[in-house]
Amino acid sequence: MTALPFTSAFPEPAARFRDLLAAEWLKLRTLPSLTWALAVTAVLVLGFTAADTWDLSRHWTPDPGPGILLGAYRGPYSHSAEICLMLAAGSIGAMAVAGEYSTGLNRVTFAAVPARRSVMAAKAAVLAAVSTALGAFLAPASFLITQAILSAHDQHIPLTHPGAPRALLASALITPVCALTGAALATLLRHPATSVIAVASLLLLLPSFFGPDRYWSAVASHTFPSTALERLTQLTPHPVPYPWTPTGAWTVFTAWALCATLLTILPVRYRDQ
Repeated sequence: MTALPFTSAFPEPAARFRDLLAAEWLKLRTLPSLTWALAVTAVLVLGFTAADTWDLSRHWTPDPGPGILLGAYRGPYSHSAEICLMLAAGSIGAMAVAGEYSTGLNRVTFAAVPARRSVMAAKAAVLAAVSTALGAFLAPASFLITQAILSAHDQHIPLTHPGAPRALLASALITPVCALTGAALATLLRHPATSVIAVASLLLLLPSFFGPDRYWSAVASHTFPSTALERLTQLTPHPVPYPWTPTGAWTVFTAWALCATLLTILPVRYRDQ
């Protein structure tokens, strides 16, 4: 006589969103490469910032004229550090999603929790939290480094300077914007290497094709996070043919983060995993 399998009289409770958050945090935290990626990113960003600021300070002259160093100030990050941070944050976001496609872990996850959108929403929330924490550490640390170096020539910029808190906040928030963008591209492309290339092309390469000299080109340039960050970290107005406001730059930040989150969550319901 064949024994019937045991069936509980009570159905298995559905996973709550906080359970999904805990599961996604556990998966992200146990990635061997994540800790190294965060550590290397921090070292490179702080190192580039210190080296570039020291080079700027080294070429300082006793009478540089009013506002020369202030006009050259790009916010807490130097140009090299900004590129490194955006690429690293976008790549971390892409690998957090595409890595599961390459290993097949996403199939196991969706088999256990059929609510795919809830799973991806939890993943996006955890990724945003981790990347925001990284930005919240790097932005003040870079700011302190730049001010310590520039203070040798009495050219440091206090936090109370008009626009300095805005520059600090924008420099911290660029990290989750890039990380969510990387996650969205990985959701659409589902391949690690292709997703990282797409991150570099969209966030860094494509904006370089648009300049501020023509109206259509300036408008296109203003739609990218890197240009928005540049506008939000400006402490002195730059004479450009088609200027724009900090409010417009904050709108770009918000739109990119919102669109990236939606592109991470919505497509999984309609695509075979």
